Parts: sequence; C-alpha cells; structure tokens
Amino acid sequence: MADKIYRKIIDLISIASNLAKSLGIDNLLQPGLVKEMIIADILGHRLTHSKHDSDACSKTDENEKYEYLTCKEGGLGQLDRMFKSPEDKRNKSLHRITRNSKIYFAIFYKQNQVKCKVIYEVEAEILLTETLRKLDRSKNNISHVGFSEKWARENGKIVFEDKDSLSNLN
Repeated sequence: MADKIYRKIIDLISIASNLAKSLGIDNLLQPGLVKEMIIADILGHRLTHSKHDSDACSKTDENEKYEYLTCKEGGLGQLDRMFKSPEDKRNKSLHRITRNSKIYFAIFYKQNQVKCKVIYEVEAEILLTETLRKLDRSKNNISHVGFSEKWARENGKIVFEDKDSLSNLN
C-alpha cells in the first residue's frame, strides 16, 4: 500500500519538476521554493528563483524586490546565516534586507503546510532595525535571526488572510 502511494507522490513531483523546468526552474526541491511560489501566487508577484537574489519582484517593475520569510503556525520566520562581523560580511548579509522594497512574512498552517494562513507586509527598514538589534546582542558572529508572528503583527500589516482561519476565531 505505502509503496503505491510513494510511487504516486514521486510521479506527481516528477510532473511538477518538468513544469518548473519549462519556466527555467532547475531545482523545484530547493528549500523554500515551493512556499515562495505559493506566496508569489497569492500576492501576484513574479517569483525570482535564483538563490542569490530576492525571492520575488513586482510583475511590472523588476527593481521592486521582495523577500519572503515563512514558518508554520507557532514557529519563527528566519534570516539564516546573518553575520555580526566582520563588517564586509555583515553588510553583505544585511543587503538581503535592504535590497527589498517590502518583506512578507507568511504563516502556513501546521496541519497543512502548503496552505497559507496569513501574510504580513513589513517595511524593509523596520526588519533591518530589528535585525541589527538582534545581531548586536548576539554572542555569535553568524546567527539565524528569528521573527515571531507576534512581532510581524505588531510591526507589519495583514495583506492576506485565509478565510478558513477567520472561522477558527469563534
């Protein structure tokens, strides 16, 4: 039974991988890429699938770039491998924030991690300020800088909320 299900999953991933290749996406299984696709689709952005650029950009202005942070309910959205020092590496890692017009923080359901619950829009400058504060307090030269949903709610605005999550409030 399980073998048939595994085979079906592999077949579907192969189909999806071929579709992605037709768009120039060579590695569909690149960490985070599928969730970035989901967010770009919801927000009407154009996905940027290079590992060395922002996650997405405006469909009308490729210079308007966006970074996506994601987590499941109760988790933290992270900027991985942010440098406190040396200065040149710090500036390069901070560029991952400053190159963007906006930062989007997406929360996915814990029980269905391909379904987005809510997306917050955060100004890049606000995320930069908090990142600098956290880096300056860090004991490590390289850190993963995390942001909670509570932080995103207090410092951003909701730009998408799944209708199912609204019914769970009652």
